[in-house]
Amino acid sequence: MSRATKIVATLGPASSSAEVLERLILAGVDVVRMNFSHGTPQDHIDRANLVRSIAAKHNRPVGILADLQGPKIRVGKFADGKITLKLGDHFILDAQCELGNQERVGIDYKELPRDVKAGDLLLLNDGLIVFEVKSVRGNEINCVVTQGGVLSNNKGINRKGGGLTAPPLTSKDMDDIKTATALNADFLAVSFPKSGADMYMARELMRAAGGKALLIAKIERSEAVTNAALEDIMKACDGIMVARGDLAVEVGDAAVPALQKRMIRMAREMNKLTITATQMMESMVSSPIPTRAEVSDVANAVLDGTDAVMLSAESASGQYPVETVEAMVRICTEAEKSAEVKLDREFLDRVFTRVDQSIAMAALFTAHHLKVKCIASLTQSGSTALWMSRLNSGVPIYALTPEPATHTKCALMRDVRPFALAYEGHDREKLLFEAEQALLENKVVELGDIVVITMGEPIGQSGGTNTMKIVRIGEHRPA
Repeated sequence: MSRATKIVATLGPASSSAEVLERLILAGVDVVRMNFSHGTPQDHIDRANLVRSIAAKHNRPVGILADLQGPKIRVGKFADGKITLKLGDHFILDAQCELGNQERVGIDYKELPRDVKAGDLLLLNDGLIVFEVKSVRGNEINCVVTQGGVLSNNKGINRKGGGLTAPPLTSKDMDDIKTATALNADFLAVSFPKSGADMYMARELMRAAGGKALLIAKIERSEAVTNAALEDIMKACDGIMVARGDLAVEVGDAAVPALQKRMIRMAREMNKLTITATQMMESMVSSPIPTRAEVSDVANAVLDGTDAVMLSAESASGQYPVETVEAMVRICTEAEKSAEVKLDREFLDRVFTRVDQSIAMAALFTAHHLKVKCIASLTQSGSTALWMSRLNSGVPIYALTPEPATHTKCALMRDVRPFALAYEGHDREKLLFEAEQALLENKVVELGDIVVITMGEPIGQSGGTNTMKIVRIGEHRPA
């Protein structure tokens, strides 16, 4: 049984060498994430080139996700690098401060004093430290510490309940979109969007730079999780990331599991991709085996129907990046064995208004009830394969495409395996023969197996999928 759920691994100091990258890809990484919060444009371009050369060497489609930093609101630097705060201490967040001390520190978002008021709770360092705002005077936010700890340089700030007005795209993000385009990223993740308009802006900037990446909205603000806002964002993007770190800080950790399930369900209903992220295997930063809770967390995301599960520090800076990927592969594969197939019920509530989408659904229904070996989607854009992957049919889907960009974008789709198919003629029988050969060469079928094939006709002309054919492998031969 091949693994349906995909794995995204963040690159960093622990995983940027050619040797470790190759081991990660062979272990099962489907998409690499480049965190644009760190590194230079040339660093990212060099890493992308290395990933692609290793993936080509092993004939493995590996997508590249460029993750924009976004308006992460942070404290400035301290004279001694860090301070220790105790319960009841008074402390000032000062927009004018250049170097912090035990009494105050600067902030990189100078509008923060206008966004907060007395009584607000500010959560620093992912909620490990909590300030209550007592008053705001000019550029100074006067606080009292209600949960103490060590506060060091550049730690993040969230307001409980959200509501900060920082725009989703900073000037750095706009430059980074150009870098993402230069390295030909397959996916572009936008941090902290609050509405569909934020995603439309990112798409326009990407198109202006010449990019064609699929847009991933990182859901991490409390404003983004209302039904109306979430639907608005999903309509404007190609997929979402359930970014549980900042989201948990803003809405409270107890609210996140139910939100995760709702977001994944809505995304699948709207034919969008989903990535579940943050602390999935956190203990493996320093341990060769995961905790039982982490195993359950990953398995739960798989059973929710997520397209991909993501590693952050575990693969970027951890001691066991390859072992973490191997563990994640085992968990995903085992969880998928118990995934419920309820295709007939899923069809009852769906309305199809497009020919290509109707063909995709017909292929799923036929493949499920006829118990075929697989579905082969001959596709230019990958849309047909995406639609089929939104429902769990229990039948593997193979995307056969001549487009290199589609080849790597399909690497993020649950239960879809992309293969290159470079047929340029106009003969239907020859195309079907080439498709059969691709399936045979990749050892996913044998002679005599029955498969469902979807494609667009007339052959060789651009247009959507409009044909479904049931084929016995070996019955097509070129004239």
